[in-house]
Amino acid sequence: MRKIHLRQTALSLFLLVSLVSLAACGNSNKTNETSAGAASPSASAAASSQSSSEAPSPSESAAAADPAADLSKVTLRVGQTGWGTYEQGLKAAGLNDTPYKIEYSVFQGGNLQLEAIAADHLDLALTSEIPPIFASLAAGGGNFKIIALSNSNTLNQEVVIPKDSKIKTVADLKGKKVAYVKATTAQYFLVKILEQAGLTWNDIEPVELSTADGLSALLSGKVEALASYGNAITSAHDKGATTLASAKDILSGNFPIEATPAAIADPGKHAAIVDYLSRLNKYSEWTRNHQEEWSKIVAAATKQDVGQALQTLKDGEAQRPTKIVPISPAAIASNQDVADTLHGLGLLENKIDVSALYSDAFSAEIK
Repeated sequence: MRKIHLRQTALSLFLLVSLVSLAACGNSNKTNETSAGAASPSASAAASSQSSSEAPSPSESAAAADPAADLSKVTLRVGQTGWGTYEQGLKAAGLNDTPYKIEYSVFQGGNLQLEAIAADHLDLALTSEIPPIFASLAAGGGNFKIIALSNSNTLNQEVVIPKDSKIKTVADLKGKKVAYVKATTAQYFLVKILEQAGLTWNDIEPVELSTADGLSALLSGKVEALASYGNAITSAHDKGATTLASAKDILSGNFPIEATPAAIADPGKHAAIVDYLSRLNKYSEWTRNHQEEWSKIVAAATKQDVGQALQTLKDGEAQRPTKIVPISPAAIASNQDVADTLHGLGLLENKIDVSALYSDAFSAEIK
């Protein structure tokens, strides 16, 4: 398989670790990032009245997988975030013997994957709930549909404070400098955490920084709290920072899987996508049964301690085991709440109906 590396500015490193522990969301009131996405109370009520296995309202006619398709002539172009988790995972699990070719491209954020999809350089991508919202504003609606979900744990997404901080509660953040990563799950869950404490975005002094710069600002005392995820949170704790508030019960764990309309409609690529998603589920099961072996691979790729990688995997699997599932009304409600929150912050000029971004073209096959 040919491998292409695209090095660009990072939006989110959370998927580096979370893909080893993608897990199912409980109810829509406890909804992720870097999936981001907690369903609002009203959205939760609407979603909870329907089974998550029901097909959502948006439906798109597409060619079904053709069992007679010659997959040896198919090349599936797949995006990855970070260090190439999919490619390495399928190889480690002995699942890389696909009857079709896979062309992997490695990105440093889900938004960059969707830029590649818009330019027709990818057939398949995986992101958090936020990138599809902004990508849909591009010409042609971004050239994608959300066809399935990877459900993950929601750990390591927190608001942290430095060692010996005088801040004791979220309410104490009023008037304080709080670093965050703009238009990511960090900004989303920070808003929700503030609301739970009776505060608004205007009650703090938000400081927009990257994950790395936010961590540096926290440790140097330039900000008094940090809302971030993944390796930044792990590193903060290693430096003595403590958790002020966790987003584990706010975020959904939903990571949308996007495909181009052309790939959905093409019988050969459709069949390849169905097979590929099945292999990802098998790979996730393999990681659960080979935790130490997989943790060594993760540690080598991300330059972290093997014990730390193993504990991250165990904690994530204990919260929500990794699983790829069909789209559902609850997932759409969760994503809608994310879009509405971004609109409320002024990051979106107009409200967006996220249901238009979803397609149930693969739902029956994934079930």
